[in-house]
Amino acid sequence: MFLSSNYFIILVTISLAALIGGLIYFFNTKQKIIRTLSKLPIKQIGSLKNNEFTRFSGKALHVKEPLIAPFSKRKCIFYVMKIEKKKSNGKSSYWDTLVKEEKIQEFFLEKNGDFAIVRPCQNPKNYISHLVVDKKVNSGTFNDATPEFKTLLKQYNIDSEGFFGFNKSLRYSEGIIEVGEQITVAGIAKWKSLKEPIEGYSYSKIAELESSDKQKLIITDLPNIKSKKRF
Repeated sequence: MFLSSNYFIILVTISLAALIGGLIYFFNTKQKIIRTLSKLPIKQIGSLKNNEFTRFSGKALHVKEPLIAPFSKRKCIFYVMKIEKKKSNGKSSYWDTLVKEEKIQEFFLEKNGDFAIVRPCQNPKNYISHLVVDKKVNSGTFNDATPEFKTLLKQYNIDSEGFFGFNKSLRYSEGIIEVGEQITVAGIAKWKSLKEPIEGYSYSKIAELESSDKQKLIITDLPNIKSKKRF
């Protein structure tokens, strides 16, 4: 009887852990973006209809002077970076976020000579996003921080060494949308008169992908998100 009770408790505990893990996975931002985009047909810019929530893929091009990614120094229109420090709490350890920075600017989407414009805003935030992490660097007890990593850390007033000269356990991650990178954006399509000419674009109107009170822009560089709908 005692063994049966223990077995039942273990089974319930495992089931709850699996359920919680599944819910966390299902509701994380990446999976929500994939589910939403997969329900939208992939369209060409010329076929976009006013006020239609739609999805479009193309090359990200800067409207103004592009951003520079903090570590990789690549030109981009969007970057998300994070610096973390490993801390111990009794018998366990965890990563504490020291710096988290996100910067984005308006940009063009271009495909086959057609353009759309996207104007994301951080305050108030009118978009959700997921960027693939494509740059990582770390340091630790037997792993000295590189000169480039030390330079970055100094910009954020972080020392790579402790009081006795030992390396701190630090890690950095960076995801960006590089100028010219193929990305996917979903938003509400609006056709607008073009105020200034765009080089290589001969039309007087341009499509803009916008957000609304109920629907935020979706921006991602996740590859190969297939659509369940046909157009």
